[in-house]
Amino acid sequence: MRIIVKVGTSTLTHATGHMDIRRVGKLCEVLSDVKNAGHELVLVSSGAIGMGVGKLNLREKPADMPTKQAAAAVGQCELMYVYDKLFSEYNHNVAQILLTGEDLRDDTRRTNFSNTLDRLLELDVLPVINENDSVATDEIAVGDNDTLAATVATCADADLLIILTDIDGLYTKDPRRFPDATLLSEVRAITPAMIESAGGGGTALSTGGMATKLTAARICMDAGIDMMIANGADPAILYDVLDGKPVGTRFIGRK
Repeated sequence: MRIIVKVGTSTLTHATGHMDIRRVGKLCEVLSDVKNAGHELVLVSSGAIGMGVGKLNLREKPADMPTKQAAAAVGQCELMYVYDKLFSEYNHNVAQILLTGEDLRDDTRRTNFSNTLDRLLELDVLPVINENDSVATDEIAVGDNDTLAATVATCADADLLIILTDIDGLYTKDPRRFPDATLLSEVRAITPAMIESAGGGGTALSTGGMATKLTAARICMDAGIDMMIANGADPAILYDVLDGKPVGTRFIGRK
């Protein structure tokens, strides 16, 4: 299988912005094992701004664009250093690809990206993709890494997109506000009620939320690609997803 795994800032870092070393280490171990089993993997990783905030000892995520971009530039170095170090322990090479919205909207640039991605996978490399936050502005941004991951899945002609986040999946309503909310194990169509109940954004350091994940699900489903939302608190949940166990929410692509 060709699998895209997207991890959010809330999965990679503590609330302080500093890396959750134990969880990131486990993530790289599990991804390496999945790769060893013969699957092609692409990692879409958030966390650059969050890590930059931590490394620069800023009190909170910056509101102004120049400081956001500076934090992203610092944090992206840290992020790739850690991935390169951890994956190399399992004899896997990583490659960094940073994208803006223009890279995906322009046909020529999108084709070039797809060709590079295919060649990296042929070379048994694990691509690590993030938005190029150090240069992206509102005009050229993808906007969030859930949408980026879904677009990457379509460019890569992937079999499955797995989004690891800080919630178990899609519920009938917000489980943080309504204790009687029920987890949906499978979704074949995204309804207006789902979109309405998705609410707003994610954590203080992230840009996503359930609404962006539904947007990503729609992109994948329209392209005939399945998408999973699962809780990334324990990255070993990837084994359960690939074994077909009843975890998270699976959005069924229209074949």
